[in-house]
Amino acid sequence: MHPILKIYPMAALAFCCACGHAKKAQSSEINSPIADSSLVEENTNNVPNSSDKLIENILKAYPQYFDSILAKRKDLKLQIIYTAIDRDKKNHPSFVSHYFNVNAENYFYPASTVKMPVALLALQKLNELNIKGVDKNTSFITETGFEGETPVYNDPNSPDGRPTIANYVRKIFLVSDNDAYNRLYEFLGQEYINDHLHAMGYNNSCIVHRLEVSMNEEQHRNTNPVKFFDSANNILYSQPLQRSNFVYPDRHDSVANAYYKNGELINQPMNFSRKNKVGLQDLTNILKSILFPQEVAPNQRFNLTEEDYALVKKYMSQFPGETTFPQYDTTEFYDAYVKLLKYGSGKGTLPKQIRIFNKEGDAYGFLTDIAYIADFENNIEFMLSATIYCNSDGVMNDDHYDYDTVGYPYLKHLGEVFYNYELQRKRKHTPDLSTFKIAYDK
Repeated sequence: MHPILKIYPMAALAFCCACGHAKKAQSSEINSPIADSSLVEENTNNVPNSSDKLIENILKAYPQYFDSILAKRKDLKLQIIYTAIDRDKKNHPSFVSHYFNVNAENYFYPASTVKMPVALLALQKLNELNIKGVDKNTSFITETGFEGETPVYNDPNSPDGRPTIANYVRKIFLVSDNDAYNRLYEFLGQEYINDHLHAMGYNNSCIVHRLEVSMNEEQHRNTNPVKFFDSANNILYSQPLQRSNFVYPDRHDSVANAYYKNGELINQPMNFSRKNKVGLQDLTNILKSILFPQEVAPNQRFNLTEEDYALVKKYMSQFPGETTFPQYDTTEFYDAYVKLLKYGSGKGTLPKQIRIFNKEGDAYGFLTDIAYIADFENNIEFMLSATIYCNSDGVMNDDHYDYDTVGYPYLKHLGEVFYNYELQRKRKHTPDLSTFKIAYDK
């Protein structure tokens, strides 16, 4: 009998942790003034790697929140993309993006935001395999074939204990589960991930390692053998261990002034040139490709079924407490657990007429959130992407990051200010947002 049919204790599984969040502190609600509509200055060129005046003017209208942030924009590595969405009388959307300090050459560690393209590529690869009986709900077993690898034979967070691609995708978007990402990374392999992203035009992307596991470069190049089984325990598809020959790009990405390694302080910048990288524009375009696939170039669309799109959109926007499987303790996995823009570190219940379809990431002092925000009561929609670096002491790996005092309040205020700006922004046609109204688990 194959081990898929056995029940394994949690210790036998690779760790399964949520997102790697720093512990969040409660931040207060704000009643901010609405930015004057005269601040609008359309970025008609829509050029990335640049700035236009709109975002900066809006931020300057709220000195109580952003004066200190703007004064340190370089040290904080700020980048923002705000995209206004307008509909015509047939409800067809058009997009105008505005940029603040966006530069593809200015590195930020993407942390868990890399899980978004990896989840999409895993669903795409299943469709490309096109093997009868192999889909996102098929039993998906991870084995070992190289030093440091760990297996997964069952999933205690699924309804019947079976690991599946679908459940890994759910956990990635609901609580940013690191192990779920690692298993999809192993299914895909480095070459598939990077070759496909680059072919799709996401050229400022380089995803080359698992998350929250201690492995060297060679271990990350080798990815576990995996198998798919039917309900009678027959092998439907077997993929052997893969060794990637992906050529790492020549990068010179260093951050901070010093870092700790094995308990020793190294007084020089930490080298990120062999770590993951995805630019803010790429992340924004990837999110747009999920929510508005017909509004991006055909080569930028992932090969997904309507069912795939529905799965991703549902769990991108569903709160952990609305979820049947996995079941989450809402004292730890509260509504805004992965909703940084507009809510920051706020706990408690969120208004259900506002839904945020997003992917956030936090690690090494970087906080990033890529979001589409829809308010079904006020009929507004917009996209907002932002990253900030919260490490005032300039030391990596010391666990002294300014998430609570700088990062979370900043993203909360940023989201609220642009939400309030959207509330007063005039639209010729009221959008019909019904396609984003989703029936959640509960």
